[in-house]
Amino acid sequence: MIKIGDFNELSVLRSTSVGVFLSDAEGTEILLPNKYVPEGIKRDQKIQVFCYLDHQERPVATTITPLIKRDGFAYLRCVATSGIGAFVDWGLEKQLFVPFREQRARMMVGKAYVVHCYLDEKSFRLTASTRIENYLRTFDQSLSSNEEITLLIYRKTELGWEVIINNAFKGLLYFDDVFKKIEVGDTIKGYIKKVREDGKVDVTLQPIGFKMLGATAQYVLQKLKESGGFLPLHDKSSPEEIKDQLELSKKLFKKAIGVLYKERKIVLKPEGIYLVARE
Repeated sequence: MIKIGDFNELSVLRSTSVGVFLSDAEGTEILLPNKYVPEGIKRDQKIQVFCYLDHQERPVATTITPLIKRDGFAYLRCVATSGIGAFVDWGLEKQLFVPFREQRARMMVGKAYVVHCYLDEKSFRLTASTRIENYLRTFDQSLSSNEEITLLIYRKTELGWEVIINNAFKGLLYFDDVFKKIEVGDTIKGYIKKVREDGKVDVTLQPIGFKMLGATAQYVLQKLKESGGFLPLHDKSSPEEIKDQLELSKKLFKKAIGVLYKERKIVLKPEGIYLVARE
């Protein structure tokens, strides 16, 4: 069965004047227009395409990779509005529709929003929504503490940044755990910090415990190498100086240089840190 709004691996069935018809294992056909047909494609060849509905609501395939797919989340720019809703650019010719009922606040042309893409069961139309909470799954304990995850920043609150974990779950990144500039729409690496009894998930940008020290020490070491073997930072440096140069808290910085010093990879001097020269 061809899944609309997602990638499908289909077989080349036949060529026509308008393009190539592709087929799934059940014999369902879909058109890949000429402008998307790869050069040298042959009958029965397997090809991965994205399937969606064209301007006339007909199923069509493309070799273009969109910025979002069905059941996913992405940060997309509003390019038009109308009497029934708004439209966002998702990288395809036909823009993605966001009806008024699915807008948390009225969308404005030129502004970007975190949206969710879904298939409307009544109209069988791919649609987007900025009412993110309605489409986030309940955390099901599939992730464990300190596990590496992908975060999409979608809203700023009084406590911190609300994030989408692995394109599925809601999490919170507290301001105290942020030591670099982030904005709504950023996709960054993070880690599970804590799963609360009520199912809410706290996340952090650095791994926890021993793993954190190892990763942070390697990060500082890399920054040293990029800076020519010297960083003008030390125990007396202010938290602001450390944050500006390394995007780390002073506590993490001191622990990291402690690890590097014990491993004899750095030399500590009053003016800063020096990388130990290796023969």
